[in-house]
This record gives sequence, C-alpha cells and structure tokens, in this order.
Amino acid sequence: MKIGIIGTGYVGLVTAVGLAELGHQVIATDKDINKIKKLEQGIIPIYEPGLEELFSKVRAKGLISFTPDLSAAIRAADVIFVCVGTPPTADGSADMSQIEEVARKIAENLNNYKLIVEKSTVPVKTSYWIKRTINLYKKTEAIFDIASNPEFLREGTAVHDFLNPDRIIIGVENERARDILLKIYENFQDKILVTNIDTAELIKHASNSFLALKISFINLMANICEKTEADIEQVALGMGLDPRIGREFLRAGIGYGGSCFPKDIKALTKIGEELGVEMGLLREADKINQDRIRLFLEKVRRALWVLKEKRIAVLGLSFKPNTDDIREAPSLKIIGELRREVALVQLYDPKAMDNMKQVFPEEPPYLVYHPTLYDAVKDANALLILTEWDEFRQMDLLRIKNLMANPIIIDGRNLFEPSEIRKLGFEYYCIGRR
Repeated sequence: MKIGIIGTGYVGLVTAVGLAELGHQVIATDKDINKIKKLEQGIIPIYEPGLEELFSKVRAKGLISFTPDLSAAIRAADVIFVCVGTPPTADGSADMSQIEEVARKIAENLNNYKLIVEKSTVPVKTSYWIKRTINLYKKTEAIFDIASNPEFLREGTAVHDFLNPDRIIIGVENERARDILLKIYENFQDKILVTNIDTAELIKHASNSFLALKISFINLMANICEKTEADIEQVALGMGLDPRIGREFLRAGIGYGGSCFPKDIKALTKIGEELGVEMGLLREADKINQDRIRLFLEKVRRALWVLKEKRIAVLGLSFKPNTDDIREAPSLKIIGELRREVALVQLYDPKAMDNMKQVFPEEPPYLVYHPTLYDAVKDANALLILTEWDEFRQMDLLRIKNLMANPIIIDGRNLFEPSEIRKLGFEYYCIGRR
C-alpha cells in the first residue's frame, strides 16, 4: 500500500519505518528541510534504540523515501498518516494549527480517494474539523475518509512497541476505512480494537492521563512516607502486587515529563471543561507533578544551604532514559533554578546534551557540559540524579566519592538502596525513603 507520512518527529519517523518494515511503500515529508535532507542521506536525526538499524534495512529495500514537497507526498499516497505536533497553548488546550495546515494542504492536492489517518494526539471531535476543512478547501470531487489510529509508542522502546503492539486502536466512520486499516495492520489482527472515531481519539488522552494519575498518586504517597517511617519503595511494591493495580508507573521521583503526559493531562482537562465536565481530579494530579521540582530543590538546599558558587553535578537531562528528548524534562526547571541561584552546574547525559545546549548554551564556569559522568562529578559539592539511565545505576560509586569535593547525592530517581550507599560514606537524599 502507498502510505504518506506527514511529520517525521519521534512518532512520524518510527511509524514510517515501522510501516515500511511491514512491507508498505512509504513516502515521508516534513516542513523541516534540514531534517529531510539528513534522512535522504540515511542520517537519523533523533536517538531511539533500534531505529537506525531498522531504518537502514527498509531503506536498502527501497521501501521508504523522503521529500520536502508536501504536495507531492499527498498526491502520491493512498493513505496519509498525519503525525504533526499538537503542542499546548497557554490555557492548556492543544494547538491545532499544524493539523489545520495539513488538512488544507490535503484539500488542495486531493487528486483521488484517500484515507486520512490521525496519528497525532488530538482532542475528541478533531475528525469533524479535519473533514470540514477539507470539504471547504478541496478543488476536486475526489472523496476521502477520516480515521483515527492513535499511537502508543514509548520513547526509548518505540520500535519494539510498533512491531510488538499490546493494542492497535482504529477509529473509523465506515467499512471502507476499516478494511484499509485492517489490511495495513494485517500482521496484528488479534491486537486490533475497532471503534468509532470519537472513541479512538479519547482513548489516547484517557490512557496517558490515567498513567499520569498513577505517577502523581505514588508521588503523593512519597510525600507521606517522608513525614513517617514508611518506605515508598515497599508501599509501591505492596500496591503493585495487586493485579488490579499493577507495578507499572508506580515509581516515585521528580515527576513525569516528555511530550505526552504534561500536554495530554492538560488537554484532557480543557476538553472536559469545555464540555461542562468537572475535571478537578486531573487538575490536582497535574498540580502534584509540578510541585515535585520545588520539593526536590528543597532537598538540594537542605544538603548545601547556600547554592551560590557551589559546584553541582547534574546527571540526566532527558525526561526518561533511552531517549534524547528533553521536552518538559524536569531537568529544564532544575537547571534553570540552579542558574538563577548562581550555582556552578556541571552537566552530563548519554544522549541529550546536544538538545540541552539549544536551551542552555555552555557558559563556563557557571554551566559546563562534560564528556563523561566522571568528568561531570569532579570537585562537585553535590551530585543530582535526574534521569534513571542504566549507566548511572552501574557507576563506580567509590570512584565518584573520591572525585567529589563533598560526597553528597540527591537522587531524584531512587536508584540506590539508602543504607548501602551511606555505608560507602555518602550523604544520601532520595524520594520517600529514609
């Protein structure tokens, strides 16, 4: 099947490569010309485990191509997956300007029947506006259908998630659209749930918001643990053993980030409010998450008293491990506050430093990026752990201790057992544990 992909970010590129691996002929486009040029040269502009290898494989087979010409990509495709951004606006609602722009461009180039598939995370009822926009601006009598196929790709495991889905949601308005999508995903027939479009659109926002609720809840419990003798790791374990609850997303820490949870919980709150539904539950969950940074910085101040001119090593810049994505990462606010208080910040991340340099350019001696974690901790008065990379779990703690000016660790991800690390001579602050 000839499939067009509009947008080659984390979702669009993984979707393009994954569909090519399924045997479809894929043409992908993006308004970022430099990104398309890199992809045409075989260069992956993002870090995602397994993506480079799979991309090289499908590229060698001639199953994937790229063009900066959006109009050409639309005309060449029978099915168009829309994978552009829907960033939050000031009031929390989703900015739909890129979706509308794509809809108008499709209308201008509607040369034959096309199935237009929402892959971006969009508010419920978006399909109505896409259809209305195309009908308003189309120049031919060509027909089209709209469908929703929300993505459930976790950054860091996105390639695996695409090729081994736990579910594929298909929202359609007729049998023609349903049959096309069933054909595209014929390898995963037992994983497919077919719904109407409104339902499919809502499932994505509902799923992400529920997971955000779990994270905020366990962080709320961590706050209680810190006021008592309870241990949040044991609380989470005891809760997670209940199959109705499960162990996933019960890790206390400095809160969720990334391009999905912060945006989607705000967007669903706004959607509900516009429909007259009280959304206080989600508002409170978001409030708890935002407060994690303040509480973490309180630990830093409790350990160092005055931050000015203190040398602070920061390990972990991406919002989660196995990605270079820093969107809504807790590190952004923490580094910003450290800079405001004139600390000397020494940064390291295995993959995300280039992206962070776009936000915080190097400014010696106040902000310096280091090639290894051991370089970053040298002469530090404190070490902050903000992302749970395996590299940090496995670091040589005795070497770290000898390199630091003061052996103080403030661990925002609970990587270590407190009693064991204190035996090594560290002053250790963690989340919800003594």
